[in-house]
Amino acid sequence: MTSTIAPPSADRAACARDGGPPRRRTRVFALPEARWATAATVLFLLALPLQLAGAPAWAWGPLYGLAYATGGWEPGWEGLKALKDKTLDVDLLMIVAALGAASIGQVMDGALLVVIFATSGALEALATARTADSVRGLLDLAPATAVKLTDDGGEQPVAVEELAVGDTILVRPGERVGADGRVLDGASDVDQATVTGEPLPVTKEPGDEVFAGTLNGTGALRVRVERDASDSVIARIVRMVEEASETKAPTQLFIEKVEQRYSLGMVAATLAVFFVPLAFGVELTDALLRAMTFMIVASPCAVVLATMPPLLSAIANAGRHGVLVKSAVVMERLGQVDAVALDKTGTLTEGTPRVTDIRPMAHSPYGEGELLALAAAAEHPSEHPLARAIVDAARERGLDLPQARDFTSAPGVGVKAVIDGRTVEVGAPSRLVPGSGHPASAVAEGLEESGRTAVLVLVDGAPAGVLGLADRLRPDAADTVKSLAALTGSGPVLLTGDNPRAAARLAAEAGIDDVRAGLLPQDKVSAVKAMEDAGRKVLVVGDGVNDAPALAAAHTGIAMGRAGSDLALETADAVIVRDELATVPTTIALSRRARRLVVQNLVIAGVFITGLVIWDLAGTLPLPLGVLGHEGSTVIVGLNGLRLLRETAWQRSAAEGTL
Repeated sequence: MTSTIAPPSADRAACARDGGPPRRRTRVFALPEARWATAATVLFLLALPLQLAGAPAWAWGPLYGLAYATGGWEPGWEGLKALKDKTLDVDLLMIVAALGAASIGQVMDGALLVVIFATSGALEALATARTADSVRGLLDLAPATAVKLTDDGGEQPVAVEELAVGDTILVRPGERVGADGRVLDGASDVDQATVTGEPLPVTKEPGDEVFAGTLNGTGALRVRVERDASDSVIARIVRMVEEASETKAPTQLFIEKVEQRYSLGMVAATLAVFFVPLAFGVELTDALLRAMTFMIVASPCAVVLATMPPLLSAIANAGRHGVLVKSAVVMERLGQVDAVALDKTGTLTEGTPRVTDIRPMAHSPYGEGELLALAAAAEHPSEHPLARAIVDAARERGLDLPQARDFTSAPGVGVKAVIDGRTVEVGAPSRLVPGSGHPASAVAEGLEESGRTAVLVLVDGAPAGVLGLADRLRPDAADTVKSLAALTGSGPVLLTGDNPRAAARLAAEAGIDDVRAGLLPQDKVSAVKAMEDAGRKVLVVGDGVNDAPALAAAHTGIAMGRAGSDLALETADAVIVRDELATVPTTIALSRRARRLVVQNLVIAGVFITGLVIWDLAGTLPLPLGVLGHEGSTVIVGLNGLRLLRETAWQRSAAEGTL
């Protein structure tokens, strides 16, 4: 993936208006690889029925020839360029194998090989393009322009790239912050979930840090720029995702080395099988037939198929149960993980705040129901996530909400409204409570110590009670943590941008001992890299934009699909579509079953290839028998791998991944 991704200004302007990045995806047929692969497939499907129906060769032969040309010219050309650099590319070897099959009459087999190879290249190109689209969407989070305040007090719209450290910008309500900086004046609630993953807007006041791309609430802020646009947190997230995406996994590097050596060995052996008999007077036709037979039986098709069916079957089985694993390499790597790092909000938790505590004051005339109803009535006109949680709690209890009048909202403080002739205020205890020694303050502090967000309710200026809100742990979170610990041999680590108290509370409920809170995206990456430097193969499970760098940097990354950001879904190696956290250990166990079948299949394939090659070299292996033995081994290992398609394979993996 290239790093020169620059979204058009019109799209970025649309982002600023709508409050989020425009959804753009590369069209499949915009890719030349997809167009060539489609053409080759269509030509093959036109030729095949004509050949099977007994039509003359002039009817289907040219169609096969065009299929060879459209599907094979690009990898063949790339292979020739690699050969010029003294590298025998597997692309060229595959094309030579297809032409070799055609030279001994296996025209259809060679064409099918070309079609499969071209389709694989198109899928790889599409995956790369989709990742680039996602990174462009992340860049769109930052607005294209910002309002710079001049020395004479005026306002000047400028491109964010022109902002310098020390400049002052104005961020109006509903706008995205244009640069990383520090608040000089004003107060507002800022939604910074894209950077920290916190589910609730954070109150920003003079002296607080804000990040480019985060969404301002209802207050205006004057911000002093502290970082260049190229060094903002969002820009660093982009760079980290790109850098991690461009690196190759150790398994991939090993496969490339094996392919290179095998390619060289196979070519050398085929040439030897052809030329050595000629030197001893063997007829040209006989020598060519033996060499082509050797090329067929020595072909690594059985070895390749020994690996793919178990992994692809596991992918299909996981997909039926709501887990999208993006490639066979990912499915293989899932079984290697021996450490797990979990995000909190949206991963261990449901990602939305809920009312957990209703605490009327000791001498308040209001019970729990009436206290909640008054708070919900006052909060009803508000769009704040805490307000929605309070209103939802009242509705779940079937409470009637009286009409609110004279509604006002103050960022960082709370709301005020007149309810049935009473003035009701709902907001931050530190702003509303009359003195730190008041009993309401003690109740609020107790809730906050336990990891809740405390909300004070005043009626006609007197504290009526305190509400506690918190993000709720997923029902299957604790069991999943236990299962992951059993599979990997060590307990999962919690990596979160949330505050330490909330993180500690959730971790205790889930059974996690290692808690690292208050982390920015780069801090999560550092934690993952430290674990990998210690020799661990880390699985990261997350859902937000802020998790994307860690997902990309980890040995394997899994994203929660329902609430996951586009970037997290594209960057992750696998996606839990149905948001069922318990499928994570089951998928790991399924991967380990697939890897065991891969080993079985490699043994079977190796025995067949070795036996057929020895027969061809030491005796006279008839070509039809060589093809039968080669294809027979392919069928055997394929059927063995397909066992993982059965429902019982998932059930056994679930049992293996459960205590």
